[in-house]
Amino acid sequence: MQQSEPEKTSRLPIPESVPTPDSKKEQEAYPDVTIEESPSHESQVNEFGHGKGSVLTAYFNVVCVVAGTGTLGLPRAFAEGGWLGILILLLAYGMAVYSGIVLIRCLYYQPGKRLPDYKAIGTAAFGKIGYIIASILHFLNLFGCPALYLVLAGGNMHQLLQNTSAALTQPIWTIIVGVFLLIPSLVQKTLREVTLTSAAGAICTMIAVFVVVIQAPIDHHQHPERNVIHDGVIWAGFPTALSTIAFSFGGNNTYPHVEHALRKPQQWKWAVTAGLSTCTLLYFMTAIPGYYAYGRDTQSPIYDSLPLGVGRTVATIVMTIHVILAIPIFTTSFSLEFELFSRADEQRLGVWGAWLARAAIRTVTMVILVVLAVFVPFFSDFMSLIGALANCGLVFLLPILCYLRLTGWRNKKYYELAFCALTIFLGIVGCIFGTIDAIKALVRDFHTSSAY
Repeated sequence: MQQSEPEKTSRLPIPESVPTPDSKKEQEAYPDVTIEESPSHESQVNEFGHGKGSVLTAYFNVVCVVAGTGTLGLPRAFAEGGWLGILILLLAYGMAVYSGIVLIRCLYYQPGKRLPDYKAIGTAAFGKIGYIIASILHFLNLFGCPALYLVLAGGNMHQLLQNTSAALTQPIWTIIVGVFLLIPSLVQKTLREVTLTSAAGAICTMIAVFVVVIQAPIDHHQHPERNVIHDGVIWAGFPTALSTIAFSFGGNNTYPHVEHALRKPQQWKWAVTAGLSTCTLLYFMTAIPGYYAYGRDTQSPIYDSLPLGVGRTVATIVMTIHVILAIPIFTTSFSLEFELFSRADEQRLGVWGAWLARAAIRTVTMVILVVLAVFVPFFSDFMSLIGALANCGLVFLLPILCYLRLTGWRNKKYYELAFCALTIFLGIVGCIFGTIDAIKALVRDFHTSSAY
């Protein structure tokens, strides 16, 4: 129909307006979507119930959500793809900023209404199929990341204490960390200090980055006899490098909640641009010195390539703290959504019944995560698999496809459509070929580990 109208309404949050007469019909068409109507000034100060956060608060939330363990794998991504990784990282940065902006535009594609989350966008754009795909990608991210973090935490504890009286195997440390993290999830109904926990994790990541920036070049110059091989382009490693980089920009499924907390939601584009710019700067600070110092032999996480000493120990400790703080954020989010889906609430089951149901769900969730981490203890290739399966779809594919579906494509400039096409193409390459390469790499990992 008319394509110019939706584009105007999708660029910025919609000012206060009266709900349209079609709201009931739309709710019947998309029963899984909860649509927030724009309230009157008498009931809400901000349209659609927006919070009172500033652009600075949103900026820190984006940095806290996005910057994390992906930083540690980027030097290895350069080793997989060569110096071409610089171009891939720059492209991924631009695409991540664009998808973060248009994802929020999709929330406001109709005047006077706001969709609540990522899954609702998928439903509004493609119906049941969109809901299923968005839900699968969302839960893969929520479930895969804590499993990966458990792998890293167990491996780090094993390395830190292997020459002490507390030396234990990596699987045992993984189980200990899982049991330790299960306790707060059973005690608390929700995770209340998410922002504080995320901020502490981001600080830990920055400390690890600065250790690599200082230590890696020093180690390189202290060993001139070391034969460091660099490659300009490794086309065979392109999908793996892309999926690792995609993992580093994961966070789109949290953006609707971060934007909803803004007092002035039209400032979202500045918050997400500044936040992802900061993350990309941290990524370059790790990837370039790490790959320059170790070349093809770069390991993931990067601090495993550093020489034994204070720097490596500090980086290992702070990243262990980071992942231990981050795991409850993912596990609690996953459990809360599953509890909502299964209706494990006090209204239906009573206080004690609801607590027992939550305890069972969260215990089973942690047990599955621990078993997965124990039997797939390969951080680098596990990260590539999650990046390819979940984050390529969440960052590069679904936001663009939903945006074009909901706001139309005839009203877009040719250069914007070209950029969308490139983003979708790279998302497909990363998703399909990155998944294939990651699975092959994991198979090799299992064969290698079984040989010892």
